[in-house]
Amino acid sequence: MHFAQYYLDCLSQASYLIGDETTGRAVLVDPRRDIDDYLHDAEAAGLRIELVIETHIHADFLSGHLELARATDAAIAFGEAAETGFPIRRLRDGERISLGADDTEGVTLTALATPGHTLESICLVIREHPDDEVPFGVLTGDTLFVGDVGRPDLLSAAGHSPHDMAVRLYRSLHTKLLTLPDATRVFPAHGAGSACGRSLSTETSSTIGDQRRLNYALQPMPEADFVRLVTAGQPATPGYFAHDAALNRDGHPLLDPGPPAALTLDETLAARDRQGAVLLDCRPSAAYTRAHLAGSLHTSLDTRFAEYAGSVVAPGTPLVLIADPGTEEEARLRLARIGYDRVLGHLSDPAAVLERTPALTRHSRRIRHDELSELSLEQPQPADVGELSAPAAAVPAAAVPAAAVPAVGAPAADGPAADAPAADAPATGAQLIDVRNPAEYEAGALPGARNIPLAGLAQRLTELDPARPVVLYCRSGGRSVIAAALLEARGFGDVCDVVGGYEAVAAAVG
Repeated sequence: MHFAQYYLDCLSQASYLIGDETTGRAVLVDPRRDIDDYLHDAEAAGLRIELVIETHIHADFLSGHLELARATDAAIAFGEAAETGFPIRRLRDGERISLGADDTEGVTLTALATPGHTLESICLVIREHPDDEVPFGVLTGDTLFVGDVGRPDLLSAAGHSPHDMAVRLYRSLHTKLLTLPDATRVFPAHGAGSACGRSLSTETSSTIGDQRRLNYALQPMPEADFVRLVTAGQPATPGYFAHDAALNRDGHPLLDPGPPAALTLDETLAARDRQGAVLLDCRPSAAYTRAHLAGSLHTSLDTRFAEYAGSVVAPGTPLVLIADPGTEEEARLRLARIGYDRVLGHLSDPAAVLERTPALTRHSRRIRHDELSELSLEQPQPADVGELSAPAAAVPAAAVPAAAVPAVGAPAADGPAADAPAADAPATGAQLIDVRNPAEYEAGALPGARNIPLAGLAQRLTELDPARPVVLYCRSGGRSVIAAALLEARGFGDVCDVVGGYEAVAAAVG
């Protein structure tokens, strides 16, 4: 058997090539859109990709099933419940896919219907020989991760409640996956950093036995407790997820690789002013904060570039990239992996442009954690907030649960907030915004902070007052720079973020 995992760190996404070396027949599971690595490796191994299998309709990246079908004439397969805009093979629960010369020999995959993350989700049990008592492994898609399980809330907009999907997920896990032998290897579709779960491990494989012992969601518990557990604290959903799910379901244009066109400054500004293009600065955050074109958005190539871009830029928006020379093609490809294909070009030599056009250049304002005490924060605050520079007000996560920090104007646990003004009194002071995910916020937050995760910030800007200062922070200072760029581009005049984020504050007070 030929078995290869392809792990894409920037999207925390895994795909798999499985083949029978005797017959040369192979399948590819959950491919990304740029398919050259798969084709090269299959050819080198003497394999023919006959079938492309999707474990579900993905929302976090644009899948490569159409590109592979065009390149190899392979059929495309989904779980039986899938509804797509193109022809597919529907895999029934328990259906076997033989890669051998016949059904009695060779590598075999068995499809398991495992709804919960989505309705059409499947897992694939792999056996090197059809009668192997212990499978080689199981491809678990987004049903089971190392350290976590798939989130059940992505279909809420389609009328399927998180509660109902969580019930399905519980039953899929306990009646299908946990019946496999403990030695069965687990190969998920995602790892740490993915927004498809909340506690994914950095490990990219495990075993059923290890997950049975170590995965918090697989510990013995009633179904109702499982449902409560997995429907709470999920990360905010990036804005592009619904867009990608629709493209993966209905079909999308094939990837058109290559570098974007080089543009002058005049051409860049014309694209912005006449075509509505967003200027997306892909340089490292340090370079962006030192100098950037006014109105540009930012997400660095050295972070989760595409995911963050999809959080602050609406799908279908034309883009002009501001990238360090030699990185513009990588930026275009990574955007294409989430279906952001409208890249009009890139600004040539941005460092030189910024140096010679000071009138168009802006500098980001960043503050140290010890400067927080100099700010006048919005009122009312919880009665026991104190000074932000004091140890009691900025402490490690375990010591400041966000649940103990009421939202601005909300009653404290034991009654109304101290000295709260009348309900119609205008708010004053700086707005302190935590752009981390809800689970991070709940584990500990700066007193007085409101939680608006980066993934939802663009849709919630009306909750902020552009006439008042805004102070942003995240875990370590990366997401807050992205958030500050968004607010600046949307006309907020006084925006800053905290260097080093919550980690810096916690470290300072021990």
